[in-house]
Formats: sequence, structure tokens, C-alpha cells
Amino acid sequence: MRVYYLLFEFLFLFLLPVPGNSGIVSGFQKDYCKRRSGRCALIGCLPNEEQIGRCALSGRKCFQKKK
Repeated sequence: MRVYYLLFEFLFLFLLPVPGNSGIVSGFQKDYCKRRSGRCALIGCLPNEEQIGRCALSGRKCFQKKK
């Protein structure tokens, strides 16, 4: 029974985001942007686009063509 507790603790520690490296969260945000037919850009959007979210915690933004 103690082995299960140890395995659960290691799994929990493995899934915690490390400060400065939020790969899990950024991955979810990037996939969400792609599902909404958006694109990720570092600097800004084109004139016929609007911001619909963020792709990463580092400042990338998700843009989509205006409807």
C-alpha cells in the first residue's frame, strides 16, 4: 500500500510546472488556439486579424481572421 502512495507522490511532483518552464500549460493553450483555427504570433497580428487568446505564457498571442 505504501508503494501506491509513493507512486502517486512521484506522479504529482512530475506534473507540477517548474517555474520558468510551463510546457504543459503552454501546450494546452497552443492546442486550443489551433482548434479555434488560429495562429500563434510573437509580435503582432495582421490588419485583417483579431486576437482570440494566448498561445504561451511567454507572450505569444493567438490570432484569427476577422469574420
